[in-house]
Amino acid sequence: MPDLDLNLERASLERSFLSRWDLRLVMGDPAKFLRRFAGGPRGFWGRGDRWVAWGGALARIGVSGHDLSESRFGQVRRRSRELLAGWADGEAGALARPRFFGGFSFLDEPGGNGHWSGFPAAAFVLPRVVLSSGPGGTWLTSWAPESDPDGGEGIRELAESLLRTNGAPPRTDLDPVPGPVPEVERLQVTDPGALRRWRTAVRSVLSAAADGAVEKAVLSRILDAHFPSPLDPLRVLSALRRENPRAHVFFMELQGERAFMGAAPEVLAELRGRHFQATAVAGSAGRGADRDHDRLLARHLMESPKDRVEHSLTEEEMIEVLEPRLTEMKVDSAPRILRLARIQHLESVIQGRAVEGEDVLSLVEALHPTPAVCGRPRDEALRLIREVEPFDRGWYAGPVGWFDGAGDGDFVPALRSAVGSGRRWRLFAGAGIVPGSDPEAEWDETTLKFEPALAALGAGVDEG
Repeated sequence: MPDLDLNLERASLERSFLSRWDLRLVMGDPAKFLRRFAGGPRGFWGRGDRWVAWGGALARIGVSGHDLSESRFGQVRRRSRELLAGWADGEAGALARPRFFGGFSFLDEPGGNGHWSGFPAAAFVLPRVVLSSGPGGTWLTSWAPESDPDGGEGIRELAESLLRTNGAPPRTDLDPVPGPVPEVERLQVTDPGALRRWRTAVRSVLSAAADGAVEKAVLSRILDAHFPSPLDPLRVLSALRRENPRAHVFFMELQGERAFMGAAPEVLAELRGRHFQATAVAGSAGRGADRDHDRLLARHLMESPKDRVEHSLTEEEMIEVLEPRLTEMKVDSAPRILRLARIQHLESVIQGRAVEGEDVLSLVEALHPTPAVCGRPRDEALRLIREVEPFDRGWYAGPVGWFDGAGDGDFVPALRSAVGSGRRWRLFAGAGIVPGSDPEAEWDETTLKFEPALAALGAGVDEG
């Protein structure tokens, strides 16, 4: 077939307890790949044309949150090292390392209600098959235990079943608002008293700020949507990718058919070797009806005292946390505008070199939760969140991503997200509350933040 390099070869990795088979494709369709793993663990991670789709499980790591003798981040690190104790990189390099995909709940001990069934305090999967795309092309990689000499059987058949077409490519332009959001009125939406409770919650934070207890607290709200017919989660994923090329798109079905997906605007921690990068993202404005209006809104955002304060609080705490863990730290001298499909933010990039002993999990543990998803000071903001939010955040705003045995990895906070299956889905959105915040304006901001996930879910409705 013209879209395959049929020179399938088993990787020669000496003293490895895993075997790897690689096959190069001219291009690959992640949705078509993921359909082959329906009913089992599968997922997607990517930004623009750099992405990874994975299916099957060689191993799993799960943390319930009840063992307080060791942090859940420490438990995940220890268990992953035990699982990969026999792994030797040899000449394979970083791209050949097996990766764990998954994430953590926002709180150490999530409530574990029905919406978050299958998503405990921490959960990661070591995939059996990975389809990855980047500057070097598209590769299909299959893993198997060394004790299974025929573990690569079937990878050629899988590769040949993947068509060349990728579907509609991700957007790359900056035009605002790429398409309509489904009419919320045509859905069954629960919780008609949400606005009243939101106003009460915001006023509670403003009162705490006036008393000097907090500088900022991030409040979130939910939208429970019942669609007229079951959604195809992979059509939802494709829509998320199309509309959010500059966000990190994630999708996970870890157990059963309940899916968690979203499009996160910021980077919590990215580590390659010793090189670290994160972004501080806070302060929001909508997109304009045209480019001139868009630039006007961006200028107002840059000049907004309230949004600049909110952004500074996030940036300052991230720097404080990272200073003892990085050398050669560099931070943008001033925030820039991050333009996404339906919203724009203030963004600053933080870079540096991780000191010896740090890995991506230790950096994520130190940073989470940042003021962008929690508030400042952290403990008081968490207390307020527990007190005034009448629902379980679950994995919303928790760190999701991947890591490997060398300690490299990528994590983002799970924002602009939805969890569910079939016709019933729960969406999440939040806003940072600081002195000067207006409850109605913050409500409108969260409504805007619902739009990426809501539009994608609408695209996944099976009209047949």
